[in-house]
Amino acid sequence: MARSPRSVGRRLAGRIGRSRLAIFLAILGPGLISAASDNDAGGITTWSVIGARYGYSLLWLLLLITPILAVTQEMGARMGAVTGKGLAALIREKFSLKLTAFAMLALLVANFGTTVAEFSGVAAAFSLAHIPPWLAVPPVAVGVWLLVTRGNYRKVERVFLALTAVYVAYFVAGMLAKPDWGAAVHGTIVPKAQMNSLWLLTAIAAIGTTITPWGQFFIQAYIVDKRISITRYVYTKVEVFIGAVFTDAIDLFIVLACAATLYKTGIVVETAQDAARALAPLAGRAASLLFGFGLLNVSILGASILPLTTAYAVCEAFGFESGLDKKWDEAPVFNGLLSAFILVPALVAIIPHLPLVQVMLLSQDVNGILLPIILIYVLKIINDPKIMGEHVNGRIYNTIAWTFSVALIGLSVTLVASPFIF
Repeated sequence: MARSPRSVGRRLAGRIGRSRLAIFLAILGPGLISAASDNDAGGITTWSVIGARYGYSLLWLLLLITPILAVTQEMGARMGAVTGKGLAALIREKFSLKLTAFAMLALLVANFGTTVAEFSGVAAAFSLAHIPPWLAVPPVAVGVWLLVTRGNYRKVERVFLALTAVYVAYFVAGMLAKPDWGAAVHGTIVPKAQMNSLWLLTAIAAIGTTITPWGQFFIQAYIVDKRISITRYVYTKVEVFIGAVFTDAIDLFIVLACAATLYKTGIVVETAQDAARALAPLAGRAASLLFGFGLLNVSILGASILPLTTAYAVCEAFGFESGLDKKWDEAPVFNGLLSAFILVPALVAIIPHLPLVQVMLLSQDVNGILLPIILIYVLKIINDPKIMGEHVNGRIYNTIAWTFSVALIGLSVTLVASPFIF
């Protein structure tokens, strides 16, 4: 019996749809992992403090941050797909060796301090179970080292995707806290500001902790390592935008959990660890455990990705072999840097009485200086037709990107100069 044209059309459409889904699933990873990794130990702490200190009133910042994150991540992904090269390699080719060396030095300092903070997050999470840092951090560091140095590319990616999925813990914790949805909607759509230095620095930190210079290096290196071509880039672009929304949705529920409990009762916290402890009597033991489990998860993800970013960037900048599938004898500098940036920060994080707050502040200051520089590099490269061909930014997209970049430059400069202004 002959099939009708309509039946054949439906079957063909179904096959095309399944084919597109298969392609999307095959390239899944860069957008979600790169964006989610910005919610590291420092990011979770920042949004926990915001919820506890300001309630729902800073949720409108998420509407501002989400498109900025999406735009900056998309530009990095597109450059990787078009050129097949990492950001550091493109900077070296287009700019002088001195400017490249300066960017790499700043990145090394910032990433080292931030990686120490990630392992501090591991220590903080285990302290909720009364396990001391010297007992908890070393095994985690060894596990991370084995994962990224001994596992192949596909295995590492699967672990990163699994860790990203665990962020769902914050969605559950936020729901268990029973937030005031009316107040949350009002705080999201009605901007509210306070004219004092503490509020300004908090708002700047919220943006700076979500959009990072190392994130630009990581997503582009990830695209190159995954060998995503421009012909399939449309799927990656969709994933990048989904990743930005997913990441800031996590921040939303962190704020909801802390606003509904800590802010409501006037409890002030300084770290995500404090928030997890304080949630127990207010939102239940389950919410507290989920919050602490989420902190451990993001710390491990950050402790894995930051060393990778550093090793990729330095090797690309100076022409060394790099890649997760490269053996030690094939890429000794890459694997050496990767190992050093896992093991040394882990040892630093367990030093008794280490001023971790000062370490985190130093890394944030360096990030604040580095981010505008990296964004200018990115915009110069992505608008060069000799490098990007027909895939340069369009007029409207470029206007948006430059506006966001200039705003970020202003905020970063304010962050760095704030001790002298206020």
